[in-house]
Amino acid sequence: MPIRAIIFDLLTALLDSWSLWDKAANNDPEQGYKWRRRYLELTFGCGAYQPYEDLVRTSAKDVGLPETAPAYLIDNWDELQPWPEVKQTLEKLKVKGYELGVVSNCSIELGRRALQRCETADSTTFNAFITAEEVGFYKPHPDTYRAILSALNVKPDEAIFVAGSSGDVVGAAAVGMQIVWHNRIGLPALPGSVPLVEARSLEVALEGFLE
Repeated sequence: MPIRAIIFDLLTALLDSWSLWDKAANNDPEQGYKWRRRYLELTFGCGAYQPYEDLVRTSAKDVGLPETAPAYLIDNWDELQPWPEVKQTLEKLKVKGYELGVVSNCSIELGRRALQRCETADSTTFNAFITAEEVGFYKPHPDTYRAILSALNVKPDEAIFVAGSSGDVVGAAAVGMQIVWHNRIGLPALPGSVPLVEARSLEVALEGFLE
């Protein structure tokens, strides 16, 4: 069936959240990476929703960071920035007529604030936005992906999912969506990860849908 919707992961596919995590980890990219990897393990592993902020704190503790690190991250959440090509790419997709959706492993409050960082000038970029807190499950639980498909009123084979991590590649594929992976920082692939495209920029990942 023809593709009607393009659905994005928020905190890795659209936003450069890595830089803020590194900054919160005392400007130590290596420690920031370990922290973020541990956080991803917790969210992808826990299934049923637990408070996002709790997982941020637990993952920091697990990698030996002080409580000031997660506090800094949450306090400075509005510093999150989209990747440089994001807004232009979203505008091109809107012109093409695609429905645009976002699903995030995030709390409702932090998710909405983060989404605003990606909005273009008219603030009507996205047709639907879903968080793990609303659904009650973290990705890659299938209900999380199904919720955004339902919100957009599209079938899985009518949507492309733009993953930011390999867990999303596997999880979104399991509900029947085709996947492109915006693997900006070169995360390792999980077994079963078979995206249509894997690229270091959003523009390249979605090149076939921008032409």
